[in-house]
Amino acid sequence: MAIESSAGTAGEDAPGCTDDLAFDVFARDCPSRDALKHVTDRWGSLTLGALLDGTFRFNELRRRVDGVSEKMLAQSLHALERDGLVHREAQQSNPPRVDYALTPLGDQVARQLRLLIDLVEDRMPQVLQARERYDARHLAG
Repeated sequence: MAIESSAGTAGEDAPGCTDDLAFDVFARDCPSRDALKHVTDRWGSLTLGALLDGTFRFNELRRRVDGVSEKMLAQSLHALERDGLVHREAQQSNPPRVDYALTPLGDQVARQLRLLIDLVEDRMPQVLQARERYDARHLAG
């Protein structure tokens, strides 16, 4: 789905984007592909989903997104902040405190992502059955 950029010509000047669409995620060099990657990779999607629950400090978020390393969470937060989906606020205190929250755009994206997360969780019995059928067919031969 193509959505025109609010800047008007940003998509037209971006490499890999078509003239008739502001951005085309299917074009190899279109910057929308990187933004989609940041939202849909494992740690990006889990981070956005967790931030729907509110503002978190780094280690709180790391505990919430079970299994993410410090390095991967930091990289995900950096990419999401750069894309305008996450707001990082460093407070001048002792010890220093840094909070992470969704921006309005991040909230919109995370709400759509949460619908997908809910769908996947709700359909896991069917997924597990499909896996069993697949494994029975492919491991038996």
